[in-house]
Formats: sequence, structure tokens, C-alpha cells
Amino acid sequence: MDLDNLRELGQQLRVDAVRAADAAGSGHPTSSMSAADLMAVLLARHLHYDFGRPDHPGNDHLVFSKGHASPLLYALFKAAGAIGDDELLTFRTRGSRLEGHPTPRLPWVDVATGSLGQGLPVGVGLALAGKRLDRLPYRTWVLCGDSELAEGSMWEAFEYAGHEGLDNLTAIVDVNRLGQRGPTRHEWDLDAYARRIRAFGWHTVEIDGHDPAAVDAAYAEAKATPHRPTAVIARTAKGRGVDAVEDREGAHGKPLPDAAEAIAELGGPRALRVDVQPPPEVRESERPLADLQLPRYEPDEKAATRDAYGHALAALGTARGDVVALDGEVSDSTRAKFFAQEHPDRFIECYIAEQQLVAAAVGIQARGWVPYVSTFGAFLTRAHDFLRMAAVSRARLIVAGSHAGVAIGPDGPSQMGLEDLAMFRAVHGSTVLYPCDPHQTGRLVSALCDRPGIGYLRTSRDAYPQLYGPEEPFAIGGSKVLRASGEDRVTLVAAGVTVHEALAAADWLAEEGIAARVIDLYSVKPVDAATLHEAAHDTGRIVTVEDHRPEGGLGDAVLEAFADGRPVPRVARLAVRTMPDSATAEEQLAAAGIDREAITAAARRLVASAD
Repeated sequence: MDLDNLRELGQQLRVDAVRAADAAGSGHPTSSMSAADLMAVLLARHLHYDFGRPDHPGNDHLVFSKGHASPLLYALFKAAGAIGDDELLTFRTRGSRLEGHPTPRLPWVDVATGSLGQGLPVGVGLALAGKRLDRLPYRTWVLCGDSELAEGSMWEAFEYAGHEGLDNLTAIVDVNRLGQRGPTRHEWDLDAYARRIRAFGWHTVEIDGHDPAAVDAAYAEAKATPHRPTAVIARTAKGRGVDAVEDREGAHGKPLPDAAEAIAELGGPRALRVDVQPPPEVRESERPLADLQLPRYEPDEKAATRDAYGHALAALGTARGDVVALDGEVSDSTRAKFFAQEHPDRFIECYIAEQQLVAAAVGIQARGWVPYVSTFGAFLTRAHDFLRMAAVSRARLIVAGSHAGVAIGPDGPSQMGLEDLAMFRAVHGSTVLYPCDPHQTGRLVSALCDRPGIGYLRTSRDAYPQLYGPEEPFAIGGSKVLRASGEDRVTLVAAGVTVHEALAAADWLAEEGIAARVIDLYSVKPVDAATLHEAAHDTGRIVTVEDHRPEGGLGDAVLEAFADGRPVPRVARLAVRTMPDSATAEEQLAAAGIDREAITAAARRLVASAD
């Protein structure tokens, strides 16, 4: 397209954004209008994409970090011929693929956006995949808003991309001056943004975002700049082209007051069609498959589940060429270092930046890789919004949280994951596993590999005796009954480190003449309801014990198994209700009331109260 047609395309995108929001009665047309010229030039002159083959390995990737500008994205898809005008006008209606913020229900959308501050970090993951894993020439383009540059995750992304020299990444910053409630922090001070971004090793270009020639030259400069990512920082006007809303406060997130008048002011509807440049013909990198040989442990060998995780992950990386490991600069502790030693080309160090860590994994999985993400369970709380949005993205990734619970001992509460089970159980479609044994850990690491959605594996710091042999199967959604008899009067339900305490408590109870069933509920979500129902029927009493806060963890998972109207057994719930301090692991378990002595006492009380 020549410059005149580019200007017309920009106007067409504005008009279609106004029409879509007007049909829906809601949306963000003014935020779309500011970036229309930026996207018109990208679509017509620089994007390489086959809309008929969204899985083409050579396709560029376009991420709308300012996901509320979805009317603009859908107008782009219409201009490219991917959707029709009828579908455009289904925006935000029930059953429509054109949701209020973009999701991968549309095949041309890699990831869901809309929670500001996420698109650029995920774009870093896509660019990393292109540079380090796929080794393909596709580019990643990310449209950012100026308001979201207040988010710390954006600066994690800027620093990481600069450090990695991701010259296949371009951030397009739409500086339209106005946020949701008024002016942004730096308004139209482009240099304020440029100075900060350059400090992280980026190349920057400052332009008038409504000048197609300047936009075109900036994109060309970005593609020609080696060894550094580029930020195109564009001054724009919110609501551009319509006097009633252009650069005016109070128009954010609303349809235009008079859509027909606005469309007329913009020159009326157009029907320009863009023949988007095709991607180059490339071949995907090979991802070989081989038989999995999980580590085996001698029967009398103690092993920490974090060690078993690292060794199993390394073995999985040998068997599957699509497995990638990412770590937050704690790989010595999480034991992801074992993968790094054997597969350095597929190990990605994200440093102490948990939001970027998870976001990178989301971008990488969008390219078909299987990422395993590891850090301390406590630190994953920082990335919860990214995990929540990963579920919206229909993403598939596995997260391992180490150093869980008070059992880590003297490090103290800042390092103790005590909320992680609740956090991951609340994520839509998630799987939550908590092994207690090295062979069990290895099997579950492997089982998660082909599991859809977000998988979470909780690992422990210290070594414990083995409970299972190397051939023991472990199904997701299952459990293991470690002690059972026809004389059982109470059931002890535990997972992870508390399984060992429950077994010891069962021995003590047996000495008192109280037979106790012990269930290793390693699958916290989905939970083995059938085994719990049987135990409740047989014993009538359940003690749950968990190295976790009482809210949202193992105890709640057990009680939810009885939420179908059947009789609920008598239940005693042991969990960490105190604020821990520094002490040994044994002292921590005792102080929290989740050690063998506490379990024995709780079971004894339950039995006595029912006799």
C-alpha cells in the first residue's frame, strides 16, 4: 500500500472499532483509535503471516498487550480477510469468538491479554522461543499501552529482553497520554519512556504515531537493528479523528456517544482488503522422542522430592526433545540444575523475576514446547495473575514449587510456601500434585507432561524414607492407601511430608489398640473421591493433616469430596494456623500441630468422642 492507502486503512480500522463497540454497547474504541495507524502500517507492510495457516512455523507473532484495544485487533483481522463484517459486529456477545479482550478462541491469537503488564513479558517468551529453541526468523510484535508501563512486570520484560539481545522483538508503545481515569504518569513525554527503556539495552525510535511514513521507517529500523530489541515509542491521540472524544478525558472504555456522526467524521466505512505478506517457508526444529528411563533409588536410600524432581526432569528432557526447563535463579535449590547440566540448550534462566518466569513459559508453550517452571513455592504468589491468565490462554505448562511448608525449617516464614496449594487449586482446569516419595515424584513429573492446563507439583526440601518401588503406578486423580484393615476406626489423610508423620502416628495408635487407615492423597486436584468415600463409610472419622494453611488446601479438597449430599464423616483438620519462626523441621512440625504427636492426639479425640 502507498501512504494514501495506509491512511485510509487507518481510518477503516477506526471506523470498524467504533462500529464494533457501538454494536456491543461497550468496549474501548478510543484506545483502539489511537493505535490504528500503527497497526495499519504493520499489517500492510511488515507483518508476515498466513491467516489460512495460523500454525505455520514461519508466522510472525502479534500480541496486544493493551488487550482492551481488541476492537482494533478484530478490525485488523477483518482487513486481512480472516473474519467477515457480520462476525465483527458480534463483538462481546455470548458465543462470539470476539471477546471483550482477546483469547486463543481465535486461532490467530497466541495468548489471552487484558490484564495489563502481561503482553510484553509473554512476547519475550515468544521471542526467546524463536531465538533459542525454534531458531526461526519470525518476529514478535507487541502493542503496548502507556498506562501499563507503570506495571513492574513490563520492566522485568524490558530488562530480560535487553539482556538476551532479542532483536526479533519489537515493542510498539502507544503513548496516547490518557489512561482509565485521566493523564498517565509521563503523558506525552516520549523521552521519559525512551531513557528508561534504553537503560535496559533496547534501541528506541520516537515518532508521531499518526504519520504512516514515520511508522513505516521505524519498523524498518527495528528489523534492521541487530543484537538489541527495539521499542517504537509513538505519540498518538486517544479517540483520534473524532472531535467529541479525541484527547478528551472521560471517554475511556465506552462506545462513542454518537457512532453514526463519528463514522461520518472519519469518512465513512471502507472495504480495503490487505494481502498480508506470507511467512517464509521454514522447517520446524526436530524434537526427538525416546523411551523414558526414570531414575531408580535403592530401597534404603533417602531422597528429597526436590532431588527426585530434578533428576526426573533431566530424564524427561532426554526422552522428549520438546521439554524446556525455566528457573528463577534458584536451580541449585529446586534441582532444575540437573536439567541444565544435561540439556543446556533447553534450559532458560529467568533470574529473580517470577512474573517474567511464568510469562516466558506461556510464550514458549504457544510455540508447542512443553515448559517446566521451577522456583520456591512461596515466590510463585508473585506470579499468580500470570498463572490465572495462562489458564485463560488455554496454556499448557508445569510449575514446580519447592521448599514448601514449615518443614523447610530454620529459613523462616518468608521462604515457606503455605498458600500455594490453595492458589493453584483455584486456577481453572489446574492439576495439583504433592508427592512424598522419589519414585512417586518421578512418575508424576512424567504424568504432567501431556496433561492439559496448568500443572503444579509441590516438592520438599529434606530427604525422607522411600515408600514406593520404581514400578509403582501413580494416576493423576488417584491416591494410595498405605495402611488399611477391616478394624479401622479412623482415617488419616496426608500428602507430602505429612504422609511420613501420619504413618508414624498410625503405629502409635496401633499400640493403643486403635486401627488407623492411612491415605497418601498425592493428587490434591483432582482428588480421589471414591477412596475417600470408602474410607468415610468404613471408619466414619477422618483426620486431614497438611503442611499448608487451612484455607484452600488438602483439608478443603477432602471436604469437597463430600459436597454431593452424601453423609459427611466426623473430620478433624490439622494445618498450619500459627506464624512460624526459625526452628528445625521437627520443631516446626510440632509447633504447627501437624507432627505425629498432634495427629495421634487428634485421632484419639475423634475416636473417643464417638464412642
